[in-house]
Amino acid sequence: MPNVCVERIEKDLLALSKFGFNEQDRGIYRQGFTDADMDARRWLMDIFRSLDMETHMDGAGNVIGRLGPKDKPCVMVGSHLDSVPAGGIFDGALGVMAGVECIRVIQENNIHIDYPIEIVATSEEEGRFGGMLGAQAISGNVTLAWLESARDSSGELLKDAMARHGFDYHEVMHAHRPPEEIRAFLELHVEQGPVLETKRTSIGIVEGISGVFKWFVRLIGKADHAGTAPMDMRSDAFLGLADFTHEIQRIIDEEGTDKSRITIGFVELKPGFPHTVPGEVDFTIVGRDLDPDVMKALANACRRVLSSIARKHGLMFEYEQMSWLEPKYCSSRVVDVIRDRAEGRGYSHMLMPSGAGHDAQFMTEITETGLIFVPSVNGVSHAPDEWTHWTDVERGSNLLLDSLVVLATD
Repeated sequence: MPNVCVERIEKDLLALSKFGFNEQDRGIYRQGFTDADMDARRWLMDIFRSLDMETHMDGAGNVIGRLGPKDKPCVMVGSHLDSVPAGGIFDGALGVMAGVECIRVIQENNIHIDYPIEIVATSEEEGRFGGMLGAQAISGNVTLAWLESARDSSGELLKDAMARHGFDYHEVMHAHRPPEEIRAFLELHVEQGPVLETKRTSIGIVEGISGVFKWFVRLIGKADHAGTAPMDMRSDAFLGLADFTHEIQRIIDEEGTDKSRITIGFVELKPGFPHTVPGEVDFTIVGRDLDPDVMKALANACRRVLSSIARKHGLMFEYEQMSWLEPKYCSSRVVDVIRDRAEGRGYSHMLMPSGAGHDAQFMTEITETGLIFVPSVNGVSHAPDEWTHWTDVERGSNLLLDSLVVLATD
């Protein structure tokens, strides 16, 4: 099998990085449905046209380029074009531009395929408005009620942001693709974590994407004077949180697996004054695992431990489950194809879960799906210093090419 030209991928990624680039912090600001995002999408459509691919932008803002006939199911490959504020140049973008390079190599080498290939650059994956709009639309996981109410952190409604760029949010529903139209989906992505680099492994073959539950928790005690309230007579809400944080590792050891994660990412003390004993602490708990039963066990353990801690400190314990996303599993057949091709190339590889969400998780609901990771230097992502070595980009893109051709051939 021919090799990709990594210099062309590098050139494309650097050209794409100019859309939303900020000179001061060297970050990419290409959030969904901003001017920079839409300019990048039109730029990509021009690339598709230059490769004689049929191209269009659907009602959700997904940009699609197709090579091959319309009367057969396609093999779809891609990722997202949008970024977080002050993001890096690889997250999402690598999966799209590596797909473009695969098309070039197929055309230049007259590689036979029996099924058409579609490259998709999904919209709004980074959750400016609280979801993964493009992949959710393709897989049929959006509702009009959500489209009408979704808003970003500044309060701007999704439907208004879309309208500013000529979209009617009702058309999002027409972006849904029936399962019979898509033969398989492949995504190449940077790992966004330290595992592959630490283990000196070139390729991560994702077996599944962890489920996630998110709680908003409140421990309520009694605000008091920090100088006059004796230590043994306080109802200190923060002590309850502190005790719980010490229990997290025990909960994972007893109820979880090596794939389990529990994170407290937000904390607010009230009234939040240096000379006042905290009468209330609000915080989030985010739990992850690849097994839904383990997720339930982790959640139940958190509930039991928090109830016990609240009794110990004389606190009230309240929580609200904000979301619960079930784990999603990649296709064993596609995983086998990726593994076989990695072995054929002599690339070191390992099976691994994805703790972060990706477009692939929604695509698993309508087609056989595979997700390939390449190492992130120091595990950094969602930051200007996000980096993946070009040798790793080349290996991941070669593996994407090989797997794509296998899946597009009888």
